[in-house]
Amino acid sequence: MGKFNVLQHDLVPEHHLVPKKEEDKVLNELGIAKDLLPKISRSDPAIKALEEIHGPIESGTIIKIVRKSPTLGYSVYYRAITSEVFK
Repeated sequence: MGKFNVLQHDLVPEHHLVPKKEEDKVLNELGIAKDLLPKISRSDPAIKALEEIHGPIESGTIIKIVRKSPTLGYSVYYRAITSEVFK
C-alpha cells in the first residue's frame, strides 16, 4: 500500500506555502507581525506532506490555509511554522 497524502483528503483544508517575497504583503494586509500569527507545528501531518512536496521548510515560513465554508464559500487563514510541539 502506498503512502497516504493527508492534503488529498476531503476533510483537510488546502495548505499552501506563501513565497518569501509575498510574506510582507500578506502581513501588511493583515496588519500583524509575523511572530503574532497563530502557529502550526512542524510535526503537523499537513506540514509533513508539504515537506514531501517542497523539501525541508524552515521555521517561520507562513502557510496559507483555505477552508471551504457552507456560509462564506471560502475562508483564508495564515499560520507560521514553528518547531514547538503542541500537546
